[in-house]
Amino acid sequence: MTSEQHLAPLRMPDRLFAELAAGGGSAAAVAFLERGERARRLLLLRTLLDHLDALPTPLAPVAEAWRVLKEAAEKSPEPVERLLLAPATGGWISHMLRRVRGTATGPPLWAEAGHLCALALSASLHAGTEATLDVPLTSGRLPLPGLGMVGLPDAQEGLALGRATTAGGELTVTGPGRTTGSVRVTCRPLTQRADAAGGTWLPLRTLSHTGPDGTAPFTVVLEDLDPYRDLDDHLPPARLDEDEAQEWQRLFDEAARILARPGTPGPGRVDPAMIRAIVPFGRTAVSPPPPPFVQVSASSGDSFGGMLIVRPASALALAETLVHELQHSKLAALLHLFPLLEDDRAERYYAPWRTDPRHLTGLLHGAYAFTGVAGFWRDRLAGAEEGEDAERAAYFYALRRLQSRLAVRTLLTSGRLTAQGRALVSGLARTLDGWLREPVPHAALTRARTAAALHRTEWRLRNVDPAVEIPSDGPRFRPDRASWPDVRTHAFAARPVAPRTADEHLAAGDAAAALARYAGQLAADPAEPHALAGWIVARAVLDPGRETRRMLARPELLQPLPSG
Repeated sequence: MTSEQHLAPLRMPDRLFAELAAGGGSAAAVAFLERGERARRLLLLRTLLDHLDALPTPLAPVAEAWRVLKEAAEKSPEPVERLLLAPATGGWISHMLRRVRGTATGPPLWAEAGHLCALALSASLHAGTEATLDVPLTSGRLPLPGLGMVGLPDAQEGLALGRATTAGGELTVTGPGRTTGSVRVTCRPLTQRADAAGGTWLPLRTLSHTGPDGTAPFTVVLEDLDPYRDLDDHLPPARLDEDEAQEWQRLFDEAARILARPGTPGPGRVDPAMIRAIVPFGRTAVSPPPPPFVQVSASSGDSFGGMLIVRPASALALAETLVHELQHSKLAALLHLFPLLEDDRAERYYAPWRTDPRHLTGLLHGAYAFTGVAGFWRDRLAGAEEGEDAERAAYFYALRRLQSRLAVRTLLTSGRLTAQGRALVSGLARTLDGWLREPVPHAALTRARTAAALHRTEWRLRNVDPAVEIPSDGPRFRPDRASWPDVRTHAFAARPVAPRTADEHLAAGDAAAALARYAGQLAADPAEPHALAGWIVARAVLDPGRETRRMLARPELLQPLPSG
């Protein structure tokens, strides 16, 4: 790793592109994507260093921090390589490029630029070299990428200038005290455990898994300290309670076991060892109890292999989310290598898993991610015995393959795909078309089709302006549209035993009872979107003729509800 090295051109073999286009990807395909991300990361870092050279700063010059980093890389290339390719490092580089171009905000620019010094110190500790660098401290805290965080006791509050020295794997940090003088901490970050007394050293947390056949264990970073773990903006540390960290370990171990499936790699089959970091989001303690499924997850093209997740209560939900976010990482890396589409970023497209209109790139990401999710549920269905687990797997397999194919159809007819983009999306279409021919239990298939119809119908009622004719480039949207809760996708996963609400009757297959209850709700408010969507779909189930097909196609025109 040097700033002067010349990168050989990357040429992806056709067979690897075909694997990725099908929605899957072998270890070799993912390794190629990582090579591409490495090249991109180094180019972006070189660009950033050129900007930082001219930045006024009280810290060590950029050239000195880079010298420390380069010296460490020459002595211990592998750990320094992992450090530079960590998801949070990519997040920092991209965030800093946005800062210097004026499109992002954060702490004082010199302090954010000082993260380079922290990277250099971590590299120096791994390599056992000696270095002395001035560093930014936030209330006495110094995050060390890939290692953890140092905290000075009784340190000055707010942003301050400190000094850090490394020698033989030992780190000494000095900074201004809360009242007068300075305070100092010495630790050995590579070997030292958490300081139980004062929290002066907090090591990086990891999640581990060992295969049932005794295969070599692997670890994934559980990142709750790095300031650039949030995919974009600077974020203060949010250390997990020990009980919450143990829950993450338990769930991850079970999720990795769920994903361990022998055979040919394919869509929905991922090796969790490909994950580089999981960022816990929104909770640091075991209380209150987490939701059964993942409510929020996200990833960024700047942070390959990293993902932000709200911990669910279910290992199955976590496993599904790991598949989903790794799909996003793979596609983001492909988009860095190939121009897949021409996107004007206008948010005009229906995405079956969103409540808002999406731009074309977002639709492509969704189609790729949910093709992987469909494959995940396909494998769960193949391995499930009869009962609730099989019913749930059949439902989600049927739903996600149908939704993904609808998005793929939109992409293929958009006229905005490049040659490589069309090859990729056509590969997804072939995968999904094959899956759509596979039998699924009738009850689960019916609920999946109903849930898909309900989502699209309600989306149009809430988003599309019925007063405007649809032009050739897509519908025009209501000025008062807002986010709305999609409560049906998960609610229709199981057949209600004792249905009471209109939705439950529809999920149970009793469209007539559902229709009567929706009509009762609409008597008070004939344009209420949730009930009106249910009424339209229930009516279509009972009378699948031309008129109801028109209602399903343009439900926004059916306001208020006609009598009958």
